Amino acid sequence: MRKIFRNVAESYLGRMLQQADIAINGERPWDVTVCDPRFFETVFAGGSLALGESYMRGWWECQALNQFFFRLLQQGLDRSCCRKIPELFAKARALLLNRQSRRRAFQIGERHYDAGNDLFELMLDDHMTYSCGYWRNAETLDQAQEAKLDLICRKLNLQPGMRLLDIGCGWGSLVLYAARHYGVEAVGLTVSEEQAQFARKRCEGLPVDIRLQDYRDLDGTFDAIASVGMFEHVGYKNYRTFMDVAERSLRPGGLFLLHTIGSNKSVHTCDPWFDKYIFPNGMLPSIRQIGRAIESRFIMEDWQNLGVDYEKTVLSWYNNFEKNWERLGQKYGEPFYRMWRYYLLSIAGGFRARYIQVWQIVLAPQGNAAGYQSVRCPHCLD
Repeated sequence: MRKIFRNVAESYLGRMLQQADIAINGERPWDVTVCDPRFFETVFAGGSLALGESYMRGWWECQALNQFFFRLLQQGLDRSCCRKIPELFAKARALLLNRQSRRRAFQIGERHYDAGNDLFELMLDDHMTYSCGYWRNAETLDQAQEAKLDLICRKLNLQPGMRLLDIGCGWGSLVLYAARHYGVEAVGLTVSEEQAQFARKRCEGLPVDIRLQDYRDLDGTFDAIASVGMFEHVGYKNYRTFMDVAERSLRPGGLFLLHTIGSNKSVHTCDPWFDKYIFPNGMLPSIRQIGRAIESRFIMEDWQNLGVDYEKTVLSWYNNFEKNWERLGQKYGEPFYRMWRYYLLSIAGGFRARYIQVWQIVLAPQGNAAGYQSVRCPHCLD
């Protein structure tokens, strides 16, 4: 009976992958090489969670995972092969529970961002910026990330003496850059102990306050607010609360810039493999969900899609990760290597397929009476 089930699973997966021009045991970089026949029945029954876990176990290989996922997602095959029982359970939990409550707020810091500063130092750019770079006039990752930081500062119209809040400050890249180059005072919030310690050390001597704090516990007012790559951890049940906090924390005439990965459709949870191994309790917002959250709170002044820049950013991270694995391998081990490789290259494929987006949204509580000038590149307006 098991052999029959395995044959059925192999036949089904083979036909499904053919739709995306992916062959099983083919010779092209994006083809799948099956190393353990348990791959077929496991993925057939378990969907995307099983696909990722079987890769972590070494049951299948793919020379170019990013191209594999690009083809898979471009054809919409995730909807036919990856939506199994684990996803149904994830949806039920998301509907019944607030998976991003105050009690759970620090889980993402402990399980992802506290993985090790050495890992992120060797993978990211010199600014330690863990979000999409801006490649319009950039040739290197460092240049792309500095251009992105400067773009945010210009969109917020930062001026010397202003007070900036960064909700989800990471390792302090934006607050450090804004304090040095725009003369602002800054407060950065993070739920990662490792990030907080690292950012405080980097910002010594500057008017920057790094707090290990959930956004819901924030007090005080600011001339400008940014949130870069953090909204993905807020959760749809908390979007309006998040916007309430931003609105009450912003002084009259201030601007709020939200930088987030976005979903093409409204969902309530993320992929089960990513939820289990990479971003616990995470989910991507849609345009509709963001619109509902800002309604009656903010006027949307500007909305820019940077999604095409993220594939290049993630591949730069991956290349740094591979280049430095010899230094990292003894500490993190082979299972982590396979997990992290799967994470980075699947994301790269998703952005190349335009399956997911990156948005920078500029919001103002009462709007800009004189009109907002949209900034699209450093040192220019258009």
